[in-house]
Amino acid sequence: MAFAMFVAAAAASAAVDNWKRLDEGLYMREFESPQKSDMGSSKITVLRINPANYQFKLLTISELGTKAMTAKEWAKKYNLTAAINAGMYQADSATSVGYMKNFSHVNNPKLAKSYRAAMVFNPVDSSVAEAQLIDSDCQNMDDIRAKYNTLIQIIRMVSCTNKNVWAQGQAAWSIAAIAMDKSGNILFLFSRSPYSVHDFIEIIMSLPISISTAAYLEGGRQASFYVTAKDNEVEKIGGYGTNYDDDNAFQSAWPIPNVIGIVKKRTPAAMPATPPATAPAAVKETK
Repeated sequence: MAFAMFVAAAAASAAVDNWKRLDEGLYMREFESPQKSDMGSSKITVLRINPANYQFKLLTISELGTKAMTAKEWAKKYNLTAAINAGMYQADSATSVGYMKNFSHVNNPKLAKSYRAAMVFNPVDSSVAEAQLIDSDCQNMDDIRAKYNTLIQIIRMVSCTNKNVWAQGQAAWSIAAIAMDKSGNILFLFSRSPYSVHDFIEIIMSLPISISTAAYLEGGRQASFYVTAKDNEVEKIGGYGTNYDDDNAFQSAWPIPNVIGIVKKRTPAAMPATPPATAPAAVKETK
């Protein structure tokens, strides 16, 4: 029994140590997926963000009057530490498919009843968390909307009861997603290797990242992820759509109209600390 407890403790310690500390409250890790994809590296990139240390921002071309840019270009232009898709967008290449507001600017005023998740930040007051991913089955969307200046309605992947809510399908593609862990950290997740959404959810729920809720941001070539902190710079781009041949034709990042970004705070508020990490830096993945 004592030996088993020692092995379990050692495994837990190794799992913590494999996180790479990019900066205070910012950690990244690349996981080998337990389910191998037909294409690519089968790696899942996870960026863990402590909202006590980082402010979340919604940047859209509809509000800023700029053109669509890659996640890296958004980050460079607006001094973001990291950027990821702010959900899918409509045929006009500007309007979010779900409700989206940022302070007084409304990108899409219509609540989509089937989209049961929302990423919210910029609270009206200190009575609520600085940033959270909500599930409308457990929280009232209208109440939440009144308490936050920024709300992005997106498609739920993992419910507030910790269930995979996507049916299995045959189509597979690169995926960008967002999640919240049980400590209140926000997770940016990315897989260039193609998976069905159902399988991707099963994979991330099996990882040692304590997912509480998760939601889908984008898939295929448009899926994007970028982070830069101190000496670390990582760019991930989607390359696989429902047709795997897409990867042969598209090797560069796709311009996107809306991103969720983070910037480091000067005076972080109190929040549970994230564990230390020592894993080697990740590298840019384009294939």
